[in-house]
Order: sequence, then structure tokens, then C-alpha cells
Amino acid sequence: MGLLTNKFQDNVIVEKLDKLLSWSRSTSPWFFQFGTACCAIEMMAAAASRHDMMRIGAIPRSSPRQADVMIVAGTVTMKMAIRVKKLYEQMADPKYVIAMGSCATSGGPYWQHGYHVLKGVDLVVPVDVYVPGCPPRPEALIQGIMELQNQIKSETTFGKSASK
Repeated sequence: MGLLTNKFQDNVIVEKLDKLLSWSRSTSPWFFQFGTACCAIEMMAAAASRHDMMRIGAIPRSSPRQADVMIVAGTVTMKMAIRVKKLYEQMADPKYVIAMGSCATSGGPYWQHGYHVLKGVDLVVPVDVYVPGCPPRPEALIQGIMELQNQIKSETTFGKSASK
């Protein structure tokens, strides 16, 4: 019995359940790609082999029912805002939103020239991370996902706030 105890002594992890759950959720964000304009090209480039978002645990999903992160990349029109909200509501809790590019964050250069462009996707769904740029580089999106991972790590499931 003593031999088994010594053998597995270094393989035991003791931590709060809250911290383990938030760590596990943060290391595997499954994102729903919602590309509506030129920022979608940069989002695809971030998922391609050169930048490879899978290295940090981000896995692309094609269905909102399988995703916990929605990346809104590009211009959102008033007509499309209804669909963005509907897709967001189909996602399981806890769910997060990343607004990618100046069009998704504030309407971009198009909001001045017509009533049809939404002045930021945060008017429709709550946004957790804003990635600025027109269009932002793939590295900026990866930085945004890593920032979201840090936010998820600090959340709690059962208690008050997680200790750092």
C-alpha cells in the first residue's frame, strides 16, 4: 500500500470546484462564427494554419447550439440585428460575445451614411470583449479571445467572486 501512495503522490490536484470549472470553461471556448463583412476574412485567417486559434483552445462551431462564444465580425444592419439576437438566444448558457472590428463595435464608417446600419452590436446583445480595428489583424482577435479566457477564469459558478 505504501508503494502505491508514493507512486501517485505527485498526481493529486486539490482546488476549489469553482476554480476548476472556470479554468476548464476558459481553456476551450467553442466559437460561433458570424461574419457579415470584411472582418470575416480576418477571422478566417485567425483560424487558418498560420495563426491557428485551436492552439489556445478555440474551436469553431457552425451551430449556435454547440457554441458558447459568438464572434460578430463585420457590419450589422438593422435587418440582420434580429437574426443576431435570435442566434444569441439559441446559444446555451454561459454565453459570451466578441465584437470584432469597428463596424461591429460602433457602426464603423457606414453608420453616418444611412439609417440601416446598427451603431454597435452591443445595442442588441451584451458584448464581453471588443476587438478594435478596420479590419483587425488576426493577432488582435487572438488577443481578444485570450482576454475573454481571462474573464471566464475570474468568474464563479457557485460562489461570489473567484480569488486570483
